[in-house]
Amino acid sequence: MGEELEKLQDATWLDDRRGVAYLQDDWIYKTKHPPLFIEPGSSELKTIERAPLEEYGKLAGYFVRGATLCFFLWPPHFPNLEWGEKSIFVVGDFNGWADAIGNGDWQLRPTFYEGKPCFKLELPVRKVCPRKSDVVCFKFVTADKEWQPVPLDAPNRDDSEAHNFVLDTRRTGNHVFYFEPRQRHPILGHERLVWKDKKREEKLTIAYGHLLADRHSLGALGSFIERGETVFRLFAPRATAVRVTFFQSLNESTEQTHDLLRLDDDVWEKVYPRDLHGWYYYYTVEGENVDNSTHFDSNFRILDPYALACVNGRGPGIILDRRRLPLARNDFKVPHWHDLVIMETHVRDLAAKAPLPMSPQERRGFAGVAKWLRSDDCYLKDLGINAVELQPIQENDAPDLNAYHWGYMTCNFFSPASQYGTKPEDAAQVAEFKDMVDAFHEQGLAVILDVVYNHVGEPAHLLFVDKEYYFEVTPKGGHLMNFSGCGNDFKTHTPMGLRLTIDSLVHLVETYGVDGFRFDLAELLGVDTLRAIETALKKVKPGIILIAEPWSFRGHIAQALRHTGWASWNDGYREFTSQYVRGQGTRDTFKYFLSGSPHYFAMFPAQTINYTESHDDRCWLDRITENREHNGSWPTLNDRRRTHLMCAFLFASLGVPMISEGQDFLRSKQGVNNTYQRGDLNALDYQRMRLFPMTHEYFKRWIQFRLSPQGHLLRLDKRQSDHYLRFFEYGDTSAIACLYNDDHSHGREQLFFAINPHHYAFELPVEGVDPRPFKQIADHERFQPHGLEKPTFVWQDGKLTLPPMSCGLWVKH
Repeated sequence: MGEELEKLQDATWLDDRRGVAYLQDDWIYKTKHPPLFIEPGSSELKTIERAPLEEYGKLAGYFVRGATLCFFLWPPHFPNLEWGEKSIFVVGDFNGWADAIGNGDWQLRPTFYEGKPCFKLELPVRKVCPRKSDVVCFKFVTADKEWQPVPLDAPNRDDSEAHNFVLDTRRTGNHVFYFEPRQRHPILGHERLVWKDKKREEKLTIAYGHLLADRHSLGALGSFIERGETVFRLFAPRATAVRVTFFQSLNESTEQTHDLLRLDDDVWEKVYPRDLHGWYYYYTVEGENVDNSTHFDSNFRILDPYALACVNGRGPGIILDRRRLPLARNDFKVPHWHDLVIMETHVRDLAAKAPLPMSPQERRGFAGVAKWLRSDDCYLKDLGINAVELQPIQENDAPDLNAYHWGYMTCNFFSPASQYGTKPEDAAQVAEFKDMVDAFHEQGLAVILDVVYNHVGEPAHLLFVDKEYYFEVTPKGGHLMNFSGCGNDFKTHTPMGLRLTIDSLVHLVETYGVDGFRFDLAELLGVDTLRAIETALKKVKPGIILIAEPWSFRGHIAQALRHTGWASWNDGYREFTSQYVRGQGTRDTFKYFLSGSPHYFAMFPAQTINYTESHDDRCWLDRITENREHNGSWPTLNDRRRTHLMCAFLFASLGVPMISEGQDFLRSKQGVNNTYQRGDLNALDYQRMRLFPMTHEYFKRWIQFRLSPQGHLLRLDKRQSDHYLRFFEYGDTSAIACLYNDDHSHGREQLFFAINPHHYAFELPVEGVDPRPFKQIADHERFQPHGLEKPTFVWQDGKLTLPPMSCGLWVKH
C-alpha cells in the first residue's frame, strides 16, 4: 500500500451513531456500496447510503448532476452576512475572478432546499471544466466585493493563503456516503474506516467532528465552596484521568493531590471536606495522544479556566468563595450609546506618571488609578469624557509583575490581571479592580473592557485540556489555525467554548459592575456567537455597551452586525481622516463618514465607533506629522492645526466618537510603530498639557458641546432621514459645509459646520441658507459656546469664505 490513500479522502463522525465518508473519486455503481468496514475488529457497517448531492454542496460549494454543474451556497455555513440584501457571484479560475463580479451570467439565484433558503447557479460542466481532468478554484463574493471565507470544515478547502474552494469533476457528490456502525461510537474511541477489496486495503482515522464539538455540560464549573466543602469541577471530554493539587502556601509545603471522578456530562469532580478559601490549586490532565487532535501532558500544571483569581498567567489559581467577593453596585447609570464619548486607555499608562504620590505597587495598576480618580486633579474628569475603554485587564502572559504588557494574550478570562494588583498572591487584584470600577463610576465614567476571546496567550492552558475542542485546527493534520496572528484561534462556537466566554463576561458584569465590552478581532468569533453574547449580557444589564473590532486576517463583519445590538470600530473612518486633513480625501467619502457611515456599515449612527487613533500602529500625531521619521514629539504648526481639524470632524460626525489617551495634548510615541511592550513610550506625559494647553482645551470644549443640550443634533438615537443633512460643495476641492437638521425632523434648531483642509482659502457657495440667524461658536483654534468674539469667517451674499486649513461651527439662535 502506498503512502498516499487512493480510495479514502476523509471521514468524520456526525454523532455517536453515524458518520460521513468522502471517497477520493465518484463511486459509479448504482446498486453496489463501496467496500467499507470499521475497526477495531474490521466489522461490517450496519448501513451505508449515498448522501444527497446537495449535502455535499452545502460544504463544498458545488455538486455535479449528470452534465450539469451546480454552484451551491448554503447560508448557515456563511453566517457573517445578511444574505437577503446581497447579490452573490461565483468567481474563479474559469471567469477571471474579480472580473466576473457584477456579471449576471455568474450570479447565483435564490431558491430553497429542504424548505430553507439557499442560492444556486446551474451551468454546463464544460463551461467551467472543458476537460474531465480539469481542477479549478473558486469563491463566492458579493456585488460590493465582500469575499466570503471558505468554511473551515469544507472537504475541498485548499491550503493556499487565500483558502479557496477546489472544484474537481472527479468528485461530484457521488463520492459521499453516510455510514452507521453496529455499535455506538464512544467519545474515547479511535475507530478507523477501512477500504478493503481484492486489490488493496486502506485505513483512515475517523475524525471526531460533531461528536466532540457538540459535547457540553450544564453543571457548575471551577472551584467553589458549598456547606464548608470545596468542590473542584473541570470539563475534559477526552481525558482519561484528572487530578487536582492544592496547597496553602506558595512554597507548596502543604501540597495535596487528589483524583477527580468522571461524571456523566464529561465533567470531572472532586469534593474535599474543608473550606479552602485562599488556597492555591492547579490541575493535571491525562489522555491518549493517538493523533494531533490532542495535546495531553500529565506533567503540565493547568490553570483552571474558571479560576476567579490567579498568582500569574502560569498559575496557580486561587480558590475564592464567591460569597465573599464584593458585589457590584447598581447605582451607576450607563450612558445611552448615542451619548457616549469614549477614551481608549491603558491602566498602567494612566497611573505611571499620574501627578500625585503613590507607592510603586499602586502605580502598577488598579489601586493607583482608583486613587488618582478620587484626587482633585484628574485628567479624565477635566477632559469631560463619559466612558473609558480599558485595554485588556484579564490575566495575561506578562512575564513578571513589573513587565509592561498590552494584555492581548489572555491566560484566564475570569481573573483580573495579577500584575495590576498590589499583592497578587493574596488576590488583591479582585478587590482593587472592583474599587477602580467604583472610582470610575463615582466620576461619571462608564467602564468598557477590551476583551480577547479569539485566541489565548502562553501557556495555552486549554490546549492541555482538549486541543480540538477548544481550538480551531486544520482539517488535515490537526495543526493550530492562526487567523488571529497570535498562534492559535480559540473555538467560541463549541458549547463549552461559548459557555466559558459568556460565563466570564457575566462574571465581570455581576461581580465588578463593568458596563460594556469591546471584542478584539470579533470576526473570528462570528455573528452567531456575538448574537448569543448579546442575548446573555442584556439579560444581566440591559444597557450593556457592545463594541466589535469587526475584522481579522480572515474577513470583515461590520455589515453583518448592522441588524444586531453591536457597534463596530470604524477603521475606514480612521484611515480617511488622516488623509483628509492633509487635503487628500474626497468630498463623497467625507459625507459618508460625517453622516454616520450609513447603510453599508451602520443601520443607525451609534453603530459606528468613529476614531482616528488606537493602541495599534503609530499614534495620530506621528502619522500626520511633517517631521522626519514620523516623530511628532515637537509638532509643527501644521501638525497642530490638522489635529484641530481632526478633532472638529470627529465630534461633528454622527456616530460615537472615541479618542485615544493623550490625543488631546498631542501625545507622540517618537515615531515608533508598535509600542506593545514600550511602557516608557505609552505612559502618559501629563506635562504636555502644559506645553499644548490650547489643544487640550479645544478637545475639552468640543466634548462639552457635544454632550450639551445644544449638541443633541450630533447624538442621534436612531437612523436619520435622507434629508437630515444638507451638504454644500463646489469645484474639485475637498472643502465642504453641512447643515444639520435641514428637514427640521428634530425641532427648529440647526447646526452648520464647514471645513477646508487645504493650504489655500476657498469661497464656498451656500445657497438657500440665511446666515443671519446663525452664530459662530467655534473655528480651528477657539470654541466659545456663547459666540466667538471676533469671527474669522466671512459669510454673506450666499457665499462662505473658508481660510486655509480651517473649520467652523455655527448654531442657529
